[in-house]
Amino acid sequence: MKYFYRLYQLCVFLPLFIVATILTALITIIGCRFGNGNFWGYYPGKIWSRFTTFLLFLPIHVEGREYLDKSQSYVFVANHQGAFDIFLIYGFLDRNFKWMLKMGLRKIPFVGMACEYAHFIFIDKRGPSKIRHSYEQAREILKEGMSLVVFPEGARSFTGHMGTFRRGAFMLADELHLPVCPLTINGSFNIKPRTKDLYWVFWHPLTLTIHEPIAPIGKGADNIRNQMDKSYEAIMSSLESKYQGFIENPDQ
Repeated sequence: MKYFYRLYQLCVFLPLFIVATILTALITIIGCRFGNGNFWGYYPGKIWSRFTTFLLFLPIHVEGREYLDKSQSYVFVANHQGAFDIFLIYGFLDRNFKWMLKMGLRKIPFVGMACEYAHFIFIDKRGPSKIRHSYEQAREILKEGMSLVVFPEGARSFTGHMGTFRRGAFMLADELHLPVCPLTINGSFNIKPRTKDLYWVFWHPLTLTIHEPIAPIGKGADNIRNQMDKSYEAIMSSLESKYQGFIENPDQ
């Protein structure tokens, strides 16, 4: 069965995925250029993500949507298990949001340009002023009432375990007095582990757990620490047992 799945990926999935990615990027670019950027920056990508998981026959399970208030914007923070985190959150969170992404994604043909037109925020680590500019962009997005999705580890896991969280997303939430909503991703590491980026996609169910948002308890260092610690605990609590526990990520 494994070899039939690989043959299917090569002959069916890959051509359709490439075409769908290019079309999605072009629709996003044109839609954001001439229409509502919040609409065209989200819905084509959502459909593309669902189409990708459908083509690969990946079972998806989402729990916890009842915790979200449609009228409230959030800073969503998630563990970063692998490349399929993007498809799971984009396709199945069911909230319009902007991504905070690493700068390297800007170089991907079509996709990088589409992300720019959609006003996603690229984290530029080439110096303190560049980092400040990235967070100023994120601040403006949140002020407009949009939500933001951040991987506070800053890099995909090599082991499936969580590394440390950076403070940036929680500082933004504190400054704008917003709730932080933790998201736990399970299965992404099994589908496309970072150590096998050039290999096949491996079939495995995907689960997205939406935790109860963590409201601010004030403003300042205590609030930042409270939201960061509680987010870490919530995400860790729903990880598969074999991936629980801290393991240092050398990328951090």
